[in-house]
Amino acid sequence: MCGIVGYTGKNKCEDILINSLRKLEYRGYDSAGIAVIENGKIKTVKSKGKINDGLVKKLEDAGTLNAVTGIGHTRWATHGEPSDINSHPIGNSRVTIVHNGIIENYRKLKTFLIEKGYEFESETDTETVAKLLDYYYTGNPVEAISKAVTDIEGAYALGIIFRDYPDMIYAVRKDSPLIVGIGDGEMYIASDMTALLEYTKKYYLLETGEIAAISQNGASFCDLHGNKIKKEEQIATWDVSEAEKGGFEHFMLKEIHEQPNAVTKTISPRIKDGLPCFEECGLTDEMLRNYHHIFIVACGSAMHAGMVGKYIIESMSRTPVIVDIASEFRYRNPLLSADDLVVIISQSGETADTKAALELANEVGADTLAFVNVVGSSIAREAKMVMFTYAGPEISVASTKAYMVQVALMYLLSFRVALARHAITEEQCRDYITELEKIPDKISECLKDLDPYRKAASRLVGADSLLYIGRGLDYALSMEGSLKLKEISYIHSESYAAGELKHGTISLICDGMPVIAVATQRELLAKTISNMREVKTRGAYVIAICPKGISVDAESADQIIEIPDAGDMLMPLVAVVPLQLIAYYASVLRGNDVDKPRNLAKSVTVE
Repeated sequence: MCGIVGYTGKNKCEDILINSLRKLEYRGYDSAGIAVIENGKIKTVKSKGKINDGLVKKLEDAGTLNAVTGIGHTRWATHGEPSDINSHPIGNSRVTIVHNGIIENYRKLKTFLIEKGYEFESETDTETVAKLLDYYYTGNPVEAISKAVTDIEGAYALGIIFRDYPDMIYAVRKDSPLIVGIGDGEMYIASDMTALLEYTKKYYLLETGEIAAISQNGASFCDLHGNKIKKEEQIATWDVSEAEKGGFEHFMLKEIHEQPNAVTKTISPRIKDGLPCFEECGLTDEMLRNYHHIFIVACGSAMHAGMVGKYIIESMSRTPVIVDIASEFRYRNPLLSADDLVVIISQSGETADTKAALELANEVGADTLAFVNVVGSSIAREAKMVMFTYAGPEISVASTKAYMVQVALMYLLSFRVALARHAITEEQCRDYITELEKIPDKISECLKDLDPYRKAASRLVGADSLLYIGRGLDYALSMEGSLKLKEISYIHSESYAAGELKHGTISLICDGMPVIAVATQRELLAKTISNMREVKTRGAYVIAICPKGISVDAESADQIIEIPDAGDMLMPLVAVVPLQLIAYYASVLRGNDVDKPRNLAKSVTVE
């Protein structure tokens, strides 16, 4: 959730910390702050609100900071409301920290520390860690860190500065992500690489239970017992331009327009001789033939991508597929065995609930296949097999291109399962691949004229509530459309299987209420149109999304958005684009912060 940065080197750190924090603000924007070591003292400046709204002004008032070592934080609030006092960094004159995660036993630790004479100012769990470090500190930072984290239960990534070591930053993590960036005479820490791309592409991955001691000359690593660890240098493949807006008004709009290229980059390396190829991760046809069940486990948009996969795999190969919300999967004691495949989907590769589901599947002995976007992420390292989605950095909190490439990989997997189980021939499989390779051009066609999406959005901005309806794949797609709208426009919406309307939901329909109907499945079209007429008759304003060539008349819809025809099976890859853009323009028209919707963060690294 929260974003952590740190810098030590030869340059003034203030601007570097602020610039890096801006790159991480999608991880949380309830508050922001920095702490530096200057003239033998720790100086902390922090403020409620977004970086530009509070912290920058406070720094201007504080005057120039000449420090070359410091840490920074942008917060998504868990314990304690957003406020100046609950903002990070948190600490005292000897030790100050920034923290991403949740300390589960903080009440017990707080009671212990109060008995030892410590007083608390904030409502945060983080303050217990800062004071615990101070309690154990006797001059040796690594020893204090080792003792403190031994007492801590929960997830954490910590950036730590000690007054006595003015040119050093210390870091430690458990579950929450943290990397160490490598510069020329300067070093960094960050929650993810997007914060550092402007400065370096070289980094070390910090693993759970490892402590890093960082100076401008480099970094040393040890475990909690003080044993030294040698780490390999990693190189980021992302370019700094991928983390910039590139002339677009918002990252979300830029990322929607990047989808054709993202799909091509994701599927092309996985197609050999016209067939889907999973050699890179070791997934063989024999394995695919022998799995009893396929589980797809994810959260949010990634789960919706899994729903598309379920429809395709089951319809093509008659293989049973169970899609589970990750937060429910681990607690419902799933009927999972070593003969099953568990597909884990996560953009960040750090989603806490999804990671826990992966750990459960590994414990049972099931094969695990991860679809992730971040090389070196926890899920990528812990899954038995991994396929990377080459979307590049996705900065907007609302997922677009990451969802798109997840769905694209689901199609490749679906085709390979069907081929392995002899449900389709090689010739049929090549035909499907040929059509899949045309999808980027069809997405691009959707982006040529944006006026229909603006018009549709203009009908939503004054609505209190609306419905998305569809059948089959269109229902899976409507769930994603509804989520996008809720995330960034704050308009209440729900998605329903169109056939369920008469079982209660149609009672919500009133004059002028918008209903977005996804109607791309020819086999189900007559029934979907019937449902559209039902709601229109009751006063709904119906916006229909359908491929060119499908006939939807004025009795069924008030606005018809026609999109390129990709055939029923592949339509989700095309039809999601208008849903993304309608949500985007609804948010813009309501004056919202599109890329940073309230109460949300990009990477959900806590339960």
